[in-house]
Amino acid sequence: MTTPSRPPRRVAIVGAGLAGLMAARDLRARGLDVVVFDKGRSPGGRLATRRIGDARLDHGAQFFTVRSEAFGTHVREWVDAGVVFEWCRGFTDGHGNQAGDGGGDGHPRYAVHGGMNALAKHLARDLDVRCDSLVFSLHRGDGPHPWEVKLDDNSIHHADALIVTCPLPQTFSLLVSAEVAMPEVLWRTDYDRTLSLLAVLDRPSAVPAPGGVQIDPSFTFVADNHAKGISLLPAVTVHANPEWSEQHWEDDPVTAHDALVELARPYLGDAVIVESQLKRWRFATPRRIWPDAHWSPDDLPSLAVAGDAFAGPRVEGAALSGISAAAAVAAAV
Repeated sequence: MTTPSRPPRRVAIVGAGLAGLMAARDLRARGLDVVVFDKGRSPGGRLATRRIGDARLDHGAQFFTVRSEAFGTHVREWVDAGVVFEWCRGFTDGHGNQAGDGGGDGHPRYAVHGGMNALAKHLARDLDVRCDSLVFSLHRGDGPHPWEVKLDDNSIHHADALIVTCPLPQTFSLLVSAEVAMPEVLWRTDYDRTLSLLAVLDRPSAVPAPGGVQIDPSFTFVADNHAKGISLLPAVTVHANPEWSEQHWEDDPVTAHDALVELARPYLGDAVIVESQLKRWRFATPRRIWPDAHWSPDDLPSLAVAGDAFAGPRVEGAALSGISAAAAVAAAV
């Protein structure tokens, strides 16, 4: 008499940003059944790319670096697959001078063919990623699958383990319904806000080569998407610094847009804006980083919280956090 095989354990993941997608791929490779829920129209989170006519603009993360072999292994696979390419090895400051000693720190800056969101779509392939699915609450039950994920359409999905990767204030609200207490220092983590301008131009911008400025008193980053190689038309993305963004956060959209255009004028040069949009990032950059790559309650190892507030507010940090969370819940189920 044969013993029935045990069905694959199911893990539910809240958030289809990089942390969630990396966790999902790791778990599936371990033979687990995985479903990812995201409130957005497409996966990616800050791996965000927008089309404006024939222009393509990255409006979240602009590039990423590799500082660890663990992440480097994945990046080499993405390069070999033709998804990722080396953009440059450093950026200029606001005066066109190379930032850093010798014109850079030697670390390649990677971009994505077709824009950063193309990496998210690459990672989401063959995964059960359910977009336009807003997780309303989380609950713990007594049945064979102890986790319940309730969506805003009132549907309930059951799982054996759970990974939550959305910004920590949102994670805290979800875990309250599951009667899970996060450490106060963790749930009180605040985030810098970012106001971003996306502008399609009638001619090349004045952003110096290689198409990015990382040191400027008014901006955290200025990108020329055409110079980066992802847009057919001249198009720039500017991210205002946290202080400016906070000061203008409550402005009406038209006022904030026009003020940001004036602020960005030196990088537009003689170009005329053909079309533009304002983008608001409420949870742009965590102000405090948790020392571990993820967090799990000591008495509830089937739950893990991950994201860029853990392994560092870089693309690499989010990826490694998702992988760490996946390993933890896989061991628990």
